[in-house]
Amino acid sequence: MGRTPIVQFGTSRFLQAHADLFFTEAEPARRVSVVQSSGDPARARRLGALSAPGGFPVRIRGLADGREVDEERRVTSVVRTLSTATDWDRLTTIVVREAEVILSNTADAGYEPQPGDLDRAPHQAMSFPAKLFHLLKARHAAGGGQVLVMPTELVPENGRVLKARVMEIAGATGADDGLFAYLEALPFANSLVDRIVSEPIEPAGAVAEPYALWAIEKAAGVVAPCNHPAVRLVDDLGAIERLKLWILNLGHTVLADMWLAAGGDEAVTVREMMVGEAGGALREIYAQEVLPGFAAHGEGEVAARYRDTTLERLQNPFLDHRLADIAQNHRQKVERRVAAFLAFAGTPAPRLAAVVARARG
Repeated sequence: MGRTPIVQFGTSRFLQAHADLFFTEAEPARRVSVVQSSGDPARARRLGALSAPGGFPVRIRGLADGREVDEERRVTSVVRTLSTATDWDRLTTIVVREAEVILSNTADAGYEPQPGDLDRAPHQAMSFPAKLFHLLKARHAAGGGQVLVMPTELVPENGRVLKARVMEIAGATGADDGLFAYLEALPFANSLVDRIVSEPIEPAGAVAEPYALWAIEKAAGVVAPCNHPAVRLVDDLGAIERLKLWILNLGHTVLADMWLAAGGDEAVTVREMMVGEAGGALREIYAQEVLPGFAAHGEGEVAARYRDTTLERLQNPFLDHRLADIAQNHRQKVERRVAAFLAFAGTPAPRLAAVVARARG
């Protein structure tokens, strides 16, 4: 089977159509061990299919530079699958002997502390950071060198947050000075991922849009996990986060506000709204309220380019993205995506201010 320098925690269709596809298409290609950290037996069939000899399909469907794209690619980077519930000893050996990058996408809730996180021996009921601590502890005990930890969960400063939790567990469990220093020296990268993955292909695979980004903040010891056009090392991850949150995500939430005002038909999709009056109104809001806010901070040109890409993504002819899904937790989303933008921008934005006022009631 050979070595797998990438150890990936998470089996989601997002990772299948994002990182795993990139590792297949990279120059050179990279080999991956995928680890199911939840222990969910219902996903056992998916685990087997991920490492099938012929790979699994990812279908890319959408608009790119004004043309329709509809093509299938095969992902062959995953060569081994494991579960923390049943393969702990084998997983530990792989992390100790093979890992160069530990990648995770365990959902935001994966970081939440669990009652057993401070137990001396690892077990399935622990959170992901606690399991990671025990794997890194074993690597240190075996004399292993540095490994790059690269979370992709949608948590601001995800690398810093994950490292802080691992160090907290180390301190609370009485890690000796050598282990503590080893963990402190490890690079934990902050990264942001961006791709709409619309539906699964069973038992493994996914349908995704053409647009894809994996932005990784530069820091000591941080390198790109593979050589791929969608993987970018950036000086300031905050600038990328602002674009995604306050253009793409803001646009979704503004459309949700219009959808709610119109009565909230469960069947309506983003694409359908974009070809009607709502699409024209959103374009005006981008031009008259969003872009001036970015321009006031010297980010107008890059924001205009991202706006253009976003409009293309919102009109994807193959994606049935329902407003009923986007409108979930609407008030909280308005605060993060619209109210926070207004505080950042400091420029006139009456229609966005009205969105906030309606959400707050």
